[in-house]
Amino acid sequence: MEAINYLLSLESVRERANKVYSIAVDGKLRSFDYHEDRMADAADFVASLIMRDFGPDRFHEIPPHGRWQHFEAGNVPRVTEILDEWKADGQDSTECARRLVDMFLVSVLLDAGAGNTWAFVEPGSNMRLSRSEGLAVASLYMFKKGLFTNNKSGNLVKVDGTGLQNLTGEQLAEGMQATSQNPLVGTQDRAALLQRLGKSLMNLPEIFGSEGRPGNIVDFILSKGKTVDIRELWDTLQKLLIPIWPSNRTMIDGHPIGDAWPLSTLGATIGDKNPPADVIQPFHKLTQWLTYSLTVPMQRLLGVTWENHDLMTGLPEYRNGGLFVDMGVLSLKSEVVNASTKDEKSGLCSFDTADDVIVEWRAMTVALLDRIAPLVVQRLAKATNQADLSLSMAQILEAGTWKAGRELAAKHRPDTRSSPILVESDGTVF
Repeated sequence: MEAINYLLSLESVRERANKVYSIAVDGKLRSFDYHEDRMADAADFVASLIMRDFGPDRFHEIPPHGRWQHFEAGNVPRVTEILDEWKADGQDSTECARRLVDMFLVSVLLDAGAGNTWAFVEPGSNMRLSRSEGLAVASLYMFKKGLFTNNKSGNLVKVDGTGLQNLTGEQLAEGMQATSQNPLVGTQDRAALLQRLGKSLMNLPEIFGSEGRPGNIVDFILSKGKTVDIRELWDTLQKLLIPIWPSNRTMIDGHPIGDAWPLSTLGATIGDKNPPADVIQPFHKLTQWLTYSLTVPMQRLLGVTWENHDLMTGLPEYRNGGLFVDMGVLSLKSEVVNASTKDEKSGLCSFDTADDVIVEWRAMTVALLDRIAPLVVQRLAKATNQADLSLSMAQILEAGTWKAGRELAAKHRPDTRSSPILVESDGTVF
């Protein structure tokens, strides 16, 4: 179990990715070539976006990377408005935090790639929102309607285990406005994921209560005090989420290990159904995205301070990864390109989530985000004469790398705004 517990830990993500990076420096990656000389240009570009949006004296206003901002797409303060409603209704800060955690947790688990064509039209404003922002705002409206609770009278703005277990794919599709003309990737898979989440919540009453309410994690965290090690939240979320991931994920001796995959760069044999632990590259991307997202309401509403937050890594997803491909830091080896499946419309290489190519790309993304962050801060500090400038990884992801990946996609692939390498996902990884 020691090896399994390690692979489930936060520390393992960065440590294994650094092993892959060392192999990259030696020029021995299996799927990619690493062009270290392109890192300076990538850092210049990321720094230019942060400077454009927050320079020269508003860096302190950069919010941490998290789901909160997606709910407020189009500069509409939807979270602030809903908080004002709850406070006017007499709810205290703790209950407001519980409700935000309810909403954020479900929304993050719905936040896998939506595809290139789907969009949500907001009732009232008729604002058309796609991708992460569209999924966030759609989930907010479903939450307000009580779609995720079994409580059909009284407080509808909550989530509970029975409500999630009863959710159907048809209800989710309706809430997401998904149709054959407006297709959402993996609608049924997303509904099944939430159903499994409901069951897992009910299996942990010591944390989530007898009704399996996600927001009860607020009380669990507050029982630790107002200064809490990020690993308390991490371990709790892993306990909740590991059982809900698809059953075809990697296992070690029959134990599921979540978003963690064998990688030939680390010595894995392709196709091995029971790989040894030392050839596994863990990511736990959705759990990290959720951790980033849940720390914010507990910090803002309840004053919780998080220790060891820097154990969190940059997120290994297609916007951050796309940045390094579009900027030429990483390039697919020609033999990988030649052997790959090509998308019919775009001609881009396409791979499955579990393919060695994607696992190597994601590992390098984690490692390169660690290395680009100080380069970006150096550039901003020099440009603004702020020698003591400090930005967290969460801020650099929010205002820099993730945004850079998205803007490069829009520039290079304006029709789809897709990543430069396509990933066939079931809606539970990206």
